[in-house]
Amino acid sequence: MLDFSVTFVITIINITVLFFVLRKILFKPVTKFMAERAKRVQDSIDQAQQDKEAAKALLAEYEGKLKKADDEAREILKTAREEAERQSQLIIAEGKQEAQDEMNSALKQIEAERQIALSKFKLEAAALVIAVSAKLAAKDFSGDDSRRYISMMLDELSAQKGNG
Repeated sequence: MLDFSVTFVITIINITVLFFVLRKILFKPVTKFMAERAKRVQDSIDQAQQDKEAAKALLAEYEGKLKKADDEAREILKTAREEAERQSQLIIAEGKQEAQDEMNSALKQIEAERQIALSKFKLEAAALVIAVSAKLAAKDFSGDDSRRYISMMLDELSAQKGNG
């Protein structure tokens, strides 16, 4: 039985020595490797969290810039519309003024032509009156003749007026 206990003790001593040797050689490096790996994983998580926060801040900044750009675009469009409206009102006013000027010019031209036509008519009427007077002065006639000549002269005057 002594064999059993000596072997048992030697086995326990071997296991204990093996435990300390393995602990020194294997467990410490593995533990160190696991700690480093855990640290790297935690650093990656922390970095991802920081990147996520930075991305949120950047997104908020870009959204602010986009909103500002939209506001500026709306303001530019509003200004452009106002300018276009002002220009259209100016063009309309100028067009109305030009039309009024053309109308006034046409009326002046019509009046000038009317005055010319009236002058020509007066000259022609005077010539007819002189011609009629000369014909009447050349003849001596009675009351019936006078009426007949006046009627004939009026007819002639009407015919010339219709042709002219």
